[in-house]
Amino acid sequence: MTMSTATGARRPPQRDRPRLPQRGSWWRFALAVVLTALTLAPLAGTASSALGLSALRAPGAPGGAEAWAAMLWRQLSATLTGPALGWFENSLALALGTVVVCVVLGAPAGYVLARGRSRGVSGFALVIFLLQSFPAVLTLVPLFLLLARVHLIDDLFGLGLVYVGLSLSVAIWMLSAYIATVPIELEEAAWLDGCSVLGAFFRVVLRNCLPAILSTAIFVFLFVWNDYLAAFTFIRSTANYTVGIGLQAAGRSPIFAVLIAVPPVLIFALLNRYFSLGGVSGALSAR
Repeated sequence: MTMSTATGARRPPQRDRPRLPQRGSWWRFALAVVLTALTLAPLAGTASSALGLSALRAPGAPGGAEAWAAMLWRQLSATLTGPALGWFENSLALALGTVVVCVVLGAPAGYVLARGRSRGVSGFALVIFLLQSFPAVLTLVPLFLLLARVHLIDDLFGLGLVYVGLSLSVAIWMLSAYIATVPIELEEAAWLDGCSVLGAFFRVVLRNCLPAILSTAIFVFLFVWNDYLAAFTFIRSTANYTVGIGLQAAGRSPIFAVLIAVPPVLIFALLNRYFSLGGVSGALSAR
């Protein structure tokens, strides 16, 4: 008995074995592969035309890989010369500016919706819900008349105001839904330690809402970057074009379409790892 007890005490703690995939889960993977293929199939022709792969595979194509690289470089140089580079700068400035404004204004508003229990907060939530459910296309004509009175038609600042107005309500709801999952006990502990309400909001709530902030930022960025209708409505001069209407002005160039898709893909690839954060999972242990 003593030897068995001593032997048992010397045994190292057993680690959790990795879970094996469940039987019958192969069809889920197959379904995901099929849906991914159907989604990417329309983009394959555009990418092939943009990269000149059809000409590379053609029989008797001269020069091989070096000629293909030179041809691709000429196409890129021709696409990014003239006003096209300015269109990318306009869209990037509008997208980043809208993201900053929506996050800065949406986080405190979402906190109020998640924590407030008064009639004023309920009325504010109803207004935000109505703004979110109202079709955005119906607001373009009134917004056009309003911006025309203040001389902001064909102005990037005016278009940025439109983007903020169209995306702020969604940003508030996204941030509010995540802030509601943050335990209020964390804020109460910060208040007992001497933090004010504003200090607890910055040090506790925002610290545990990084995935929600990044999700909101990517959503707003993609909305502004891919927009066509609002830019077509409010922008007139070629110098103020965004990439959405710039693609039409460029004759729907395949390589220009591929270049438009590069910034969102890069941003998502760089920020994707932050979505694996547990949010409040380690908040209690971090204290």
